[in-house]
Amino acid sequence: MKTETSNSTIQVKEIASNGSSEYDVSQIMGGMYGDGLIGLKGAFNRQWVSQLHEDVIKAYEEALKRPGGTVGRGPKRHYVEIHPEDIRGFVELCTHPWVVAVCEAVLGPQYKIVEIGFDIPNAGAVNQPWHRDFPAPDDTITGRRLNSLAFNLTTVDVEEDMGPFEIAPGTHWDLPEGFEHGMFPPKSLYSRYEQRAQRKYPKMGDISARSALTIHRGTANHSHKARPALVLGVDAPGAINSERHDLQVTKRYFETLPHILREHLTCRLVENLEPVVQAHSIEGLMMGEA
Repeated sequence: MKTETSNSTIQVKEIASNGSSEYDVSQIMGGMYGDGLIGLKGAFNRQWVSQLHEDVIKAYEEALKRPGGTVGRGPKRHYVEIHPEDIRGFVELCTHPWVVAVCEAVLGPQYKIVEIGFDIPNAGAVNQPWHRDFPAPDDTITGRRLNSLAFNLTTVDVEEDMGPFEIAPGTHWDLPEGFEHGMFPPKSLYSRYEQRAQRKYPKMGDISARSALTIHRGTANHSHKARPALVLGVDAPGAINSERHDLQVTKRYFETLPHILREHLTCRLVENLEPVVQAHSIEGLMMGEA
């Protein structure tokens, strides 16, 4: 197993003439179509992330109190889908130049934001089985094209004993032969993933983008601390991941959003927010690794 102290970073080209930054599209495409995971260190300052952490913990505590507020992703693990209005910083996240550059490069200029939520592996969480987050679509299996992305942003500094995220680079192209529900590879393939495995130790402020089809797992959390990670799901035109989620935005909040963000949201406009009943359940994760 390989270990890395942070996610791979994308080269930034500074353009002195106008003071803006340009991200190298060839490196973005090479990373996403090669390893299936790229990252940017220090995209946000620690104060911004601390505020996000407060909002995530508050949303988690509220979700635990209502039926259907969380969905299990294994023992001591939960996923919670939230409303954009539940967190401060949603606009800054979605309009960050690197996030926009990655979405446009991989998914095209008409990309759609379809999900905002977070994963929390609590103390005592065990190894998940190797898996994909959903079955590979025909666009990827036959067309060899990525039509969705998952951005992840930790709200804490990840340490070795906190159950770091583990991923097997390049496996987003694996054909799902023998995969249970198209998501869970047979144990006969585990040695392949273990040979490729990289554990990730991002710090507060780092952000990553990955294909949710790249084989991965959460590892055992031996610490006494939770490891929250925000998830932003984005689709290309024609992808159907929005069917797994219920992104809601109030009309009054929608009107405050910048146009560049409004045109990329696939959401349900409502007068008042409704509690999200978690729908994207992954049954094969409930027992942890056998």
